[in-house]
Amino acid sequence: MFWRVNREMVSLLAGGRALLMQIAHPKVAAGVAEHSHFKEDPLGRLHRTMNTMWSIVFDEAAAARASLERVRSVHGKVRGVVAQNETSFTGARYDALDPDLLLWVHATLIDSGMVAYDNFVAPLSPVEASRYYEESKILARLFDIPEYIVPSSLADFQSYMKAMLAGNQIAVGPSARALAKEILYPRPSFLKPAGPLFRLITAGLLPAELRKAYGLGWNQRREKTFKLSTLTIRTMLPLVPRPLRIVPHARAAERRANKDGALE
Repeated sequence: MFWRVNREMVSLLAGGRALLMQIAHPKVAAGVAEHSHFKEDPLGRLHRTMNTMWSIVFDEAAAARASLERVRSVHGKVRGVVAQNETSFTGARYDALDPDLLLWVHATLIDSGMVAYDNFVAPLSPVEASRYYEESKILARLFDIPEYIVPSSLADFQSYMKAMLAGNQIAVGPSARALAKEILYPRPSFLKPAGPLFRLITAGLLPAELRKAYGLGWNQRREKTFKLSTLTIRTMLPLVPRPLRIVPHARAAERRANKDGALE
């Protein structure tokens, strides 16, 4: 089930959502702002992040382990102090290997994966969604997130997401807003024509409280346009050629599986 959901290239349309959710945590925002080239190349960072995730999920064991070790190596260098002008956690130390931060970043990716599939491919049934979440816990273990803090079921995971969004840990501050501008208004000129649609989809996929916190205006007209856009994408998706629809790592994994007789 994890392969089935994450093989879809269209899930990248939820990448902006995942990034905005991640940096809504001031400690994550501080780490991204101070230890990456995010401002210079936000979409490149997203692509590299997703490419690494696809490698871990779909590649053969040696390549997947190498990708995982690269992530761990990068995370090991990301630590510092949250700026004094932030909405919360001012002056607090942060560390990318903090299990609670790892869980939040992991959770935004899992949640966004399900949201993307529901909106752009087909609604997941309760059984499918539960199965997807159960399999996602394997990824959590690979990233050394302690099992005792990982929600044990899909219902617990949904409760965790609601509690995080309603609590005082998620607070969009100056760093998050500055980073959000880079995400929503990417600099490469060739991306500008798609900008309005990307911003509409990103805002539409975000939880309402974060949409408001980022100052992303929303009304009935935008809601209607968003729903029409997602319906159009979902309707046209079966017509997209396989090399454009399925991520390369997944295509390679499926070829190996078919060769080994694991798939019909």
